[in-house]
Amino acid sequence: MELRVIGRGALAGLFAGVLGFVFARIFAEPVIDKAIAYESARDDVLNALRQAAGLPTEEGGPEIFSRTVQSTLGVASGIIALSVAFGALVAVVYLLLARRIDVQPRVLAWSVAAFGFLGFFLLPFVKYPSNPPSIGHEFTIGARGQLQLGLVIASFVLLAAAVLAWRALHPWVGAQWATLIVVAGFLVVYGTLIGLLPSLGNLPANVQVSDELGFARAATETPQPIVNTLGKVLTVDGNTYAPGQIVFPGCDADLLWSFRWYSLLNQVLIWGVIGVTFGALMERVAARSTAPVAAAAAGHGAAATQA
Repeated sequence: MELRVIGRGALAGLFAGVLGFVFARIFAEPVIDKAIAYESARDDVLNALRQAAGLPTEEGGPEIFSRTVQSTLGVASGIIALSVAFGALVAVVYLLLARRIDVQPRVLAWSVAAFGFLGFFLLPFVKYPSNPPSIGHEFTIGARGQLQLGLVIASFVLLAAAVLAWRALHPWVGAQWATLIVVAGFLVVYGTLIGLLPSLGNLPANVQVSDELGFARAATETPQPIVNTLGKVLTVDGNTYAPGQIVFPGCDADLLWSFRWYSLLNQVLIWGVIGVTFGALMERVAARSTAPVAAAAAGHGAAATQA
């Protein structure tokens, strides 16, 4: 029985993953292409600036997979695999809670999916929003991954604590006041947590690079305008730039906003489809399991009437 429930969760995740891939292919991939083009041009300017400052230039790594493969098979396999895993995880949590909570299967499925969306994506997104693959520094990937994982774990811990606090308060102050108190407390604690976590721009590696090239520090890794800080005329691609002049623009705010907005919508789509599909599947299972009981009760009632 348990394996069948998990299989239904994985099936819901597969369906959600296919829809998520179609959405990403239509809306997010064109934005990623623009971001990659921006990164390539920016790297050329940075290398020219490093060379003029007497610093070693950075060589780009080999392209293992073409952009075509990345934007089709790569995106499809990544989104679908993650969605299947999310669906199976929703099913596992559903099984653990179904024995302890007396609610309709679809309501429980929706609730578990909603908590998954909050913990895995939305709450961490508040502090560390999504960036296109080309936005961000390679030398901070490890630090960024650790911060993201830590915030995901902390989000689930706080969500679980909020549920337990609500159940403890509910008998004393009622559902409405318990909800208000728990939500207010959660916002205070979570706001304090994300306030204490470092911004990506203040990571030690970013501070070091900014100091080496004389760049102004920023709170994020969003590429800022490249300014000629050498104190002399700089020549890049045949163009000359006086000291203090902008050599290359910063990242387009519309591009970054579009990617983050589509990332948010894609996650809403995936988790929403998982919750709705898995809930519908479990409703059918519950209906089939109660049908024999209802038929037997009706048979006993008819026999008693005839007697």
